Amino acid sequence: MNQHQTKEVYTQGIVSIIGNTLLFVIKYYAGVVSGSIALITDAWHTLSDSLSSLVIIVGTKFSTKPADEEHPFGHGRIQLVSALILGILLSTIGFSFLSTSVYKLIDNEVAQFGAFAIGVTISSILIKEALAQYSFYLARKTGQAVLRADGWHHRSDAISSIILLVGILIGRQWWWADGVLGIFMALFIFKASYDILKEAITPLLGEPPSKKIMKQVADICTKLADQDVFPHHFHYHNYGYHKELTFHIALKGALSIKESHHLADLIEAKIREELDTEATIHIDPLEDIDTQEDIIKHKTELG
Repeated sequence: MNQHQTKEVYTQGIVSIIGNTLLFVIKYYAGVVSGSIALITDAWHTLSDSLSSLVIIVGTKFSTKPADEEHPFGHGRIQLVSALILGILLSTIGFSFLSTSVYKLIDNEVAQFGAFAIGVTISSILIKEALAQYSFYLARKTGQAVLRADGWHHRSDAISSIILLVGILIGRQWWWADGVLGIFMALFIFKASYDILKEAITPLLGEPPSKKIMKQVADICTKLADQDVFPHHFHYHNYGYHKELTFHIALKGALSIKESHHLADLIEAKIREELDTEATIHIDPLEDIDTQEDIIKHKTELG
């Protein structure tokens, strides 16, 4: 993440904290005035989103620290840990929605709100969805999963407000509508939290490079070597802002060590330039039987 992107993440976090805090005050006041426990609970849910934004700011600050002796590959994975935390928080919110909705059905509870509470609820839906769209936009722009997670936190709050509003509009005709909608929205949030957790956990556990990356590497190798050197045996390490890639290439045994080393250096430099990835290349003799088997296996995996 460059300096401009880091600044955008900080701005998003600050805007989110300010917006959520103001909404908390307004929702809480509306809940007290109208006597609505549901709206007061929703206000505290909104305030909890400020915590997720604070996690983003702190996570971004530490993840952009340069590499040091104890962390030679940098601190970029702190962003993945931050997304993991937010995914867990989102799943907790989903469980809260689910349990509250079930109890509403059991107790035949109908939401009761005044005109002021209705206006606050509608405003909350619009503001929280706007904050969600802003977070999703920055997530697409920066590629940061933690921003996508925060966007879903904002959207989950908008969803909870929609449930409250539906309870106002149709709750008197169908007392069970508020509870049933709450269950469906809880399942929707569980799906979002699952996607966020998967997106954060997979790089932490380790994952192979995508076929797109392998194709890009193969194209670079072919262009610089002026022949197919059959890159294979890929290993990919994602440290957030720092990525490491190791792989093998097959060269004719007649090439000298100096010639092979020079070609490997050229390929590594080009990968660094085009893919922003540090590469380490192992050279195999093209004539070796094991090398031929590795090449065939790799071609099969790529289809």
